Amino acid sequence: MAPSHNMSRRDFVTLVTATLGTIMAAVIGLPAIDYLIDPALKSQKIAAWIPLGRLDSFPIGTPTLSTFTSSTVNGWEKTVNSYGVYVLRKSDTQVLALSNKCTHLGCHVNWKADSQEYVCPCHDAHFGPNGDVHSGPPPRPLDHFETKVENGILSIHLLEG
Repeated sequence: MAPSHNMSRRDFVTLVTATLGTIMAAVIGLPAIDYLIDPALKSQKIAAWIPLGRLDSFPIGTPTLSTFTSSTVNGWEKTVNSYGVYVLRKSDTQVLALSNKCTHLGCHVNWKADSQEYVCPCHDAHFGPNGDVHSGPPPRPLDHFETKVENGILSIHLLEG
């Protein structure tokens, strides 16, 4: 005799309840999971022109340190980063903007007027006025920023991320 494939009323209600519960959980749960995880998966890139001040406030021939902050949002975390830029105004129209971070390990370099070079205090790296490596362990020159002057205001192009 063949086995019976009849389902009891209790088994049918259990199966329908489980199926409907699974569908409702998916309809509610998947968007909720996406809402919670999505900001953490997005990476924000910064590409902005940062005004540093009036061009005539930077003396010709002397690297001048200018600082600014930039905030980024990564998921739910807001981070404010501080930046330093040495502005070397070579003439009325020619401007060089260099990062103040050493390319070896990211320490902040200082301009030494007596030796006419940037010096990193961490590992005794020395960079020339144009950011080129004079001595020490840095693998490359100081990073340059693109500059522009509009209405007498000097701005640098910050790319990060």
